[in-house]
Amino acid sequence: MSEQNIPLEAYVEVDKNMIVNTKIDVTDFRFYDVRYAPFELYNFYDPQNQPIFRRLPEDVAAATSAGVAILSRKTSGGRVRFSTDSEYIMIKTKQYSFGRAVHLPFVAGAGFDLYEDTDADSRFVRAFLPPADMTDGYDQIIHLGSRKMRHFTIHFPIHSGVKDLYVGIQEDAVLGEGKKYLNKKPIVIYGSSIVHGTGATRPGLNYPNLLCRRLNRNVVNLGFSGKAKGEEAIVNYMAGLDMEVFVCDYDHNAPNPEHLELTHRPIYEAIRAKHPDLPYIMVSRPNPATNINALPQIYQRRDIILDTFRYARSLGDRHVYYIDGESFFQGRYENDCTVDGVHPNDMGYNLMADGIEAAIRQALREA
Repeated sequence: MSEQNIPLEAYVEVDKNMIVNTKIDVTDFRFYDVRYAPFELYNFYDPQNQPIFRRLPEDVAAATSAGVAILSRKTSGGRVRFSTDSEYIMIKTKQYSFGRAVHLPFVAGAGFDLYEDTDADSRFVRAFLPPADMTDGYDQIIHLGSRKMRHFTIHFPIHSGVKDLYVGIQEDAVLGEGKKYLNKKPIVIYGSSIVHGTGATRPGLNYPNLLCRRLNRNVVNLGFSGKAKGEEAIVNYMAGLDMEVFVCDYDHNAPNPEHLELTHRPIYEAIRAKHPDLPYIMVSRPNPATNINALPQIYQRRDIILDTFRYARSLGDRHVYYIDGESFFQGRYENDCTVDGVHPNDMGYNLMADGIEAAIRQALREA
């Protein structure tokens, strides 16, 4: 047998770290539905009254496009927060679809990851790894090594449709609310697959989730892979949200520069009409050095975004900001920040988070 045809089981015999263990090795546990208190869910629309987890109201998604209707049911950016003194955390998940793609590790497409929220930061514990032969969900346990009161966040998968999530803890453990974010109003980010999280190796590593932990704020992910085209229905919905900051990372999915020109400024105008003083951050694409197939449109598109920014400034708007996305990946690692020349890898997402975090902090200081 050639090395190219060696089955996964043979590699597992060599490297035991590749084993995905779904065996539950405890008996004193109880499962809880995360839709109900004291669990706190973020980035989902009306989760207590929906049969699946949605990022948008069904009518808004359908009015936007057929693609957004599908992608709004993918749970990227979804989080559940809680606290417990259990020695272990278990999950039981029911999924009706999950992402498998060459540029998407299965743990990102269908897995969950666990973070401990401390007074100082939010720290990765471990990922709940989906088995390779998963069909409609899985059970898994993470042992914490000791028993004490802790706060946790679980990130939902980037490209899965999730019907149910249950968290299991020790039967006699305390279960309480999660750590509170600094502001009840969220930061809302709109954009393409790059906002959605395609290319990250696990759910917590797309840039909206990185910003969420760095800023200790709720970040609403309205990224729709290939389908963010500035449609009126989604724009009006976003304009109606009560938010702290709006980030418009809208460029890639406009079919051509002409479409971008027709839609980019109207997004700004619609949101500014409802939120006169809201910090509004515009971002251009991050990958000119590696996305050579898009040249020369890349710079034409950047000029369109800059025109919206200059237009806003000409009106006296002092709460609008522009980030040149080309600045994210410049320097020594310029060519190493994407999976495929387009979608960021984990380093790329962290560099994007660096630049956008700085702009958000500046905007909040000046608000």
